[in-house]
Amino acid sequence: MSSKSAIRTETGNDGIAILWWDSPGERANVMNEAALDDFHTAMTGLLADDAVTGIIVTAAKADFLSGADLKMLTRLFDADAASIQAGVRRMTDLLRAMDKAGKGIVAAINGHALGGGLELALACHHRIVADDPRLQLGLPEVKLGLIPGFGGTQRLGRLIGALAAARLIGEGRSLSPADALAQKLVHQVVPAADLLTAARAWLADPGRTSRQPWDAKGWRLPGGPVQSAGGVQLFSGTAATVTRTTLGHYPAPAAALSSLYHGLQLPFERGQQVETTAFVAQVKGAVAPAMVKTLFFAMNDANAGRARPPGPAPAAIRHVGIVGAGLMGAGIGYAAARAGLTVTLLDRDAASTQAGKDYSARLVEKDVARGRLSPEKAEVLLARIRTSLDYQDFAPCDVVVEAVFEDRALKQSVLARLEAVVRPDCLIASNTSTLPIGGLAAGMARPGRFLGLHFFSPVEKMPLVEIISGAETTEAALAAGFDAVRALRKTPVAVRDGRGFFTTRVFASYMMEGLALLAEGVAPALLDNAGRQAGMPMGPLRLADMVNIDLAVKIDDQTRADLGDAHIDHPGMAVARRMVALGRLGEKTRAGFYDHAGRDAVLWAGLGGEFPPAARQPGIAAVIERLMHIQAVEYLRCRAEGIVTRGEDADIASILGWGYPPFTGGLASHVTGQGEALVRSRCDALADLHGERYRPPAQRSTI
Repeated sequence: MSSKSAIRTETGNDGIAILWWDSPGERANVMNEAALDDFHTAMTGLLADDAVTGIIVTAAKADFLSGADLKMLTRLFDADAASIQAGVRRMTDLLRAMDKAGKGIVAAINGHALGGGLELALACHHRIVADDPRLQLGLPEVKLGLIPGFGGTQRLGRLIGALAAARLIGEGRSLSPADALAQKLVHQVVPAADLLTAARAWLADPGRTSRQPWDAKGWRLPGGPVQSAGGVQLFSGTAATVTRTTLGHYPAPAAALSSLYHGLQLPFERGQQVETTAFVAQVKGAVAPAMVKTLFFAMNDANAGRARPPGPAPAAIRHVGIVGAGLMGAGIGYAAARAGLTVTLLDRDAASTQAGKDYSARLVEKDVARGRLSPEKAEVLLARIRTSLDYQDFAPCDVVVEAVFEDRALKQSVLARLEAVVRPDCLIASNTSTLPIGGLAAGMARPGRFLGLHFFSPVEKMPLVEIISGAETTEAALAAGFDAVRALRKTPVAVRDGRGFFTTRVFASYMMEGLALLAEGVAPALLDNAGRQAGMPMGPLRLADMVNIDLAVKIDDQTRADLGDAHIDHPGMAVARRMVALGRLGEKTRAGFYDHAGRDAVLWAGLGGEFPPAARQPGIAAVIERLMHIQAVEYLRCRAEGIVTRGEDADIASILGWGYPPFTGGLASHVTGQGEALVRSRCDALADLHGERYRPPAQRSTI
């Protein structure tokens, strides 16, 4: 084999060949065109070699095989269906030849076996996995809009039954070695050092079989045939669940279920053809390319900090200071401590400060109870969080974050006190969601070292951080902002200064348009169902309750004070002010547009009396159009104003920040995918009907 081959083989005097997968130049083993060619050549040769009596498939890297190289997938997206099908058929024929080789093939799984990696292992007659709870085995393709394409639906369904396979493939869920053994996905779990020994022992066992279960005479599908009372109930119920969960926006789970349903009723080769046809349909559809582009490539670039200014040297972020130990400040402190950083946490009094640390203690206790964290590591984590009432304790910090209430005067007071004690090279940040950075920086001695770090609640769960640079923020400070966010193990997106920045501004447009529609007489149930049907995580009324209605009023009051006569009233704000006057502020008062007293939130019975529904209701498509196009036009404005300058940032921020439908690839990709000219035309038409807030900006640029 060439030294650049992804595969190397060695055959011992005992006739046992070891096939090592070792992708050159890659941190993990992946399936790309070259590697698949190398594997095809090597395995074909071993199968044809009469001197080889058994084969061990394993890896020379920490991972066994992490599935398809998504760069290869992007090339497939541009290929024609016939060539995709031919390439898939070449590999599925080889894996089927492994099934029927007549010589034992064992997978010695030393690391993650995901996607195509697990499909390869399933084509082996015996699977042995290293005893490492961090190791994952699964078929996660649906998370990127795809389904298994190398026989995964057919082998897994025949191995563990249709129900278990439908759950694993449809959810894209991965299993630990212990769980995989319990589900009969693998045959043995052994210490990593014993993998090859165990593989050789199995091959040497005279009682072993070199035949797949489904190729044995008299084999029956585990759990019973598809066309049985239980099978019909399983597939009809699962199909209903998939429809309810995806609302038709994500075709991959339904395609996987269809492959199982039809394929498991056919001989294996015919079932494989069913899967291949469904796989090619997903590759050539709209959803998978959009999701791969954003959720893999753009996300990886963001997490790697590729948008960081390249000039400044990396900032060493070891010590984080936080003023404000409320929900946001406490969450930032926990995230920093979890990332291994030292934290100094300060609030107005000892009780408030301790409450912030107690927030972290509760999160840690839950992780210990779930077995995710040892008691010893939990103690170390909490010890990293130091409480203080003295601003002088921020002197050694590398970055300090102001996380107090959205009040400009209060924030400026805190920033002045911080600037007086920290090092000149310390990065000072405000966790603000709406207030312009330029206004907060007024009066600072070193505004160049100041920027916004907008975290999202709850911080411990939400990965996004919006980095906002003001007019005077230096390139070095912006670079340090990226370094700080990455040190916190969050996903950074950089935007420019402006009221509401990008995420709050566009997110608010969705919520406020929902309130405006309510004022127009759209029935509340129709309104929120339309939001969910569009693919949003919740309707605008339910969302308003979650963020709390009085917050929208406070932000509007601050905006009105700042802009004076230039402030334009939004028609939805009258609804918000009426709800505040009624004392129905949202979840925090357990009463808003919904009643939250019970286990499940239900629409407030008095809502129709306050905002009577019109006698004639619009169609759901018309409501969806308004809720989604108002976000599109706000994105176009942000782009025209230079708030957001990269489509990738808009996509990531929209999906991670407020749950814009991932199947679209994000807000910028959605606008592009629909055709920007068409989006602008529809927004103009909506503006003529419903007001100038729908009017797109004249400026048009490409990002």
